[in-house]
Formats: sequence, C-alpha cells, structure tokens
Amino acid sequence: MGNAARKYIDLIRQSTAKWANWDPPIPIQVGAYGRLNTESGELDIEGNIYDPEFQILLDKVDGKLKLADFPPQIGAVEGDFIVCTMGVRGNDLKVDGEINVAGLGQASIKGEWQFQRGKRGALLIMHNPRQEYVPRGRVLEALYKVPELRDMHIVNSIFKCPAYTIYLSDKSGEKISLALTPNANATEPQQWWSDTNASLLRKGQHKDYMFTPLYGLKRKLPLIRRLMRDSPVPDPEGDDFWVDVHAPWDPLDEDGEEEYSLEVCYDF
Repeated sequence: MGNAARKYIDLIRQSTAKWANWDPPIPIQVGAYGRLNTESGELDIEGNIYDPEFQILLDKVDGKLKLADFPPQIGAVEGDFIVCTMGVRGNDLKVDGEINVAGLGQASIKGEWQFQRGKRGALLIMHNPRQEYVPRGRVLEALYKVPELRDMHIVNSIFKCPAYTIYLSDKSGEKISLALTPNANATEPQQWWSDTNASLLRKGQHKDYMFTPLYGLKRKLPLIRRLMRDSPVPDPEGDDFWVDVHAPWDPLDEDGEEEYSLEVCYDF
C-alpha cells in the first residue's frame, strides 16, 4: 500500500490521542524532542532534555532546575492494553480441536479480530505495559522558557512492554487470530501465535521491557497576553504550558495518502 506507517499511526492516534511507533523495537526515550515527519508520521528526534548539552540551554533561562534531579518516573505494570480502531471487532478465540497450538488454553492473551471490508483498520496489543513519563509539575513549566524548543514536540510519556503486536488491515475484510502462549522453557519469554503471515503484521516478545509501541507528544501552548486584567481566563501553570500535538497532515485516504481539499473560488 501507499503509506502504511502514516496510516497506522493516524488510526491509533484517533483512538488513543497517543502516537504509535511503527517499529516498536526501536526505542523512543522519555524527554526526546524533535519534529514529526509529515511523510512517514514518525518523530524525527533531534535531542533529549536529559542530555548534558540540553542542561546548558536550560541554565540560560532557569539556573535553579537541574534535570538530573527529576529523572523519568516509572509507573506500575498495567493489565494488557488492546486498541482496536473504528470498524474492528474483537471476539473470544474459540479453543477447539481445529486449532492445535501448544499452550493455547493457557495463553495470557488470545482472541480474533474481524476487520471491515473496504476500509483500513488497525490493531495494537501491548502485554503488561508500564508507563515512563516526565515528572509532572515543575519540569515542563521550566522547559517552556527554552527558546530552542519553540517549534519542537516533546515526548512526555512512553508505554513500554515485553510483548507487542501491531497490525494494519488490507481492506479485504479479513479475520485474524492471535495468542500469546507460554514457552515450554519457563525461563524464556512467551511466544506469539497467529493464523496469518500478513506483511503488515508485526509482533515481538522478550523477557525484558524492550519495546515502545506508544508514546505521548506535547507542544508549547501559544500564549496570547491578556489585554483585560479582569479576563476570566487564568494563566497556565505547570504542565498546562504544553498541549497535545495534532496531526500535521490533511485527512488521509485508506492508503495513507492525503486527501487534499480543493477550494472553489467564485468571482462576483
């Protein structure tokens, strides 16, 4: 298809307000900053707020805050996280004699997903994810003062997991079955089983938290100075200096290409 990565990222963003990593084994770190690539949909990283070089930039506008004192926070392990975009229907996987897969009955994740004919659908599965994030409160407010971040997007949070699956449908109305089954060797990670080898199905497993399938992005809030002292709009504080990032492209067609709108001008 045309632009699979951008289509998948856009579909997941619409369902979660987060940004998907098309290649989860490639790490995305908390505090990374850069610009979204409008062609691929991926973040072109230019630096990280936890780099020693960035502390020099911060010292020029805030000589008190030392980012080494505010490292990324690690959240608790969460339950399995499954995202189905619009038009995707999930169902229980029936374990019967037709499917002969070792450990299927003990699988921690198992199901089947029906996709809509004629439309792209996306599926994201994260096994026992945990979040890592920039400490809330003082850090993002201080970063707002750094001019080098003017047009940048900051990764304020990430989801990491030891096993993931991502899938983008082919518009055929297909149905896929997936399961995360135990390994015969208890010291090895669980294994994914699927009844399809579709090219746009990606999955991975590891004993450690090696994958980053999803992350949050923030951009600077454009500030307009209040002209009236009695304005009812309060000044932002803390993390409110940063807002969610919107897609930097026009609405996409089913193949991930932009559907440009034509403006009709009339002469009167």
